[in-house]
Amino acid sequence: MRSPILLLLPIALAAQVSFERIRDAHREPWNWLTYSGGYYSQRYSELTGIAPANAARLDLKWVFQASARDKFETTPLVVDGVMYLTQPPNDIVALDARTGRVFWTFEYNPNPRADPCCGKINRGLGILGGTLFMGTIDAHLLAIDARTGKLLWDTPVFDFSQGYALTHAPLAIKDKVIVGTAGGEFGIQGFIAAYDAKTGKEVWKFHTIPGPGEPGHETWSGDSWKRGGASIWVTGSYDPALNLTYWGIGNPGPDWNPDVRQGDNLYSDCVVALDADTGKLKWHFQFTPHDEWDWDAVQVPVLADMDWQGKPRKLMLWGNRNAFFYVLDRATGEFLLGKPFAKQNWASGLDAKGRPVKIPGMGPSLEGKLVYPGVQGATNWYSPAFSPRTGLFYLPVWEDYASVYHKFDADYQAGKRYLGGTPRSVVSPTRREQIKLWSSEAGHGAVRAIDPKTGAPRWEFRMDDVTDSGLVATASGLLFSGSREGHFYALDARDGKVLWRKYLGGQVIAGPVTFAVDGKQLVSVAAGNSIFTFGL
Repeated sequence: MRSPILLLLPIALAAQVSFERIRDAHREPWNWLTYSGGYYSQRYSELTGIAPANAARLDLKWVFQASARDKFETTPLVVDGVMYLTQPPNDIVALDARTGRVFWTFEYNPNPRADPCCGKINRGLGILGGTLFMGTIDAHLLAIDARTGKLLWDTPVFDFSQGYALTHAPLAIKDKVIVGTAGGEFGIQGFIAAYDAKTGKEVWKFHTIPGPGEPGHETWSGDSWKRGGASIWVTGSYDPALNLTYWGIGNPGPDWNPDVRQGDNLYSDCVVALDADTGKLKWHFQFTPHDEWDWDAVQVPVLADMDWQGKPRKLMLWGNRNAFFYVLDRATGEFLLGKPFAKQNWASGLDAKGRPVKIPGMGPSLEGKLVYPGVQGATNWYSPAFSPRTGLFYLPVWEDYASVYHKFDADYQAGKRYLGGTPRSVVSPTRREQIKLWSSEAGHGAVRAIDPKTGAPRWEFRMDDVTDSGLVATASGLLFSGSREGHFYALDARDGKVLWRKYLGGQVIAGPVTFAVDGKQLVSVAAGNSIFTFGL
């Protein structure tokens, strides 16, 4: 199952990444300590070395080429000059953030029968103390010594043969490591679980589909809850003051035939707020009740402390796959604002509590129904960013993009795909096709800046193709983004003006990170099958 560890260079990686360091990550912007840079998931850096005035001088410093050819979706961690990244399906590489030189590689060979949706991918790592944590596509959670690359413990989370997998970066909080299961397209019963960071033993588990006797169980007709999906694809966030961790939940199953699962189907398409110590549900908010289009809420919960109508408030900012932008009170889950940020034709709006007012007849049909947004959504798991400096929320967007949704009957079989339909997309999943479908033009990608206080767009940077790239903002007023065509951009965060671009030759399906080594700011991004690192 597991190949020997390749220890290529003895190094002294003695730095301990305590919970307190992660909690106060903004105080050491030269590092990148979680998937989204910190517990608030703002993907914002206080670094100012690279600025609008000098961004045009960015130059390539080093390249790391992955050995795998699967989709490269990693967001690296950077700790005191050492970069840790994953390459598909489940290898960990430690390298010198100055030069890209490899220190060690840990190779994990998952069960060859593991074949999760959507691809044999891994999006990153968690770190706590001197230990790295990685989920695997055959549903194991691993702990690896960050200094040597040696395996410390291996915990099976669930039976992969039933469709379960772990693809997102774990989130370390206090003395626990939190992960959630992918596999919603296989009719799983999703869950989020916390494990003891030292031993790998399960501490608590929250079922994303409530079972008999649990609140919300009544939102599933018959026994449909047993195969209802509601998976986890992207790392959650955490508010230390409230001790709440927030996670976006995936779509219900079967994806495109909702007839067999009448009801709102909680907690699919929700954000849930859980007590980080116990896993107890504090509140939930459902973006798309009884989802018919596979618009799961696996976006990153972005936390911000802002004035709201004249008073300080703890907010959550959310660009949802269903084409609506939301502002919630993250202490209570109260709906504060919701406005569409991209073209949609499935809802006439949101009611006073944020529930969508669905337009009748827009669900999948036997003949096919053209719906905006398409199956990939108006955005997806691609990381947004928030800048306290500009006060703007930045979001990767698929605009003017539709799919034709068909439904059909589907029988559940454990470990088999359980979809109940198929969407036909205007935009190809691998490259843009300039086609017309039902008199609809193919869509385009954009980075859109939104004012969280009004939901109104401030500016847009339009791309020729759609985008799968995450974002990162800096205190100097920059915003980094990429495109599916393989471009990497530095934009002015105030107005979206392009300050610098570089063609990398491979699709960007990851979030860039920025960090500093020896006082010099660098920025890295995965594109194609490589990590590219730039500096002045």
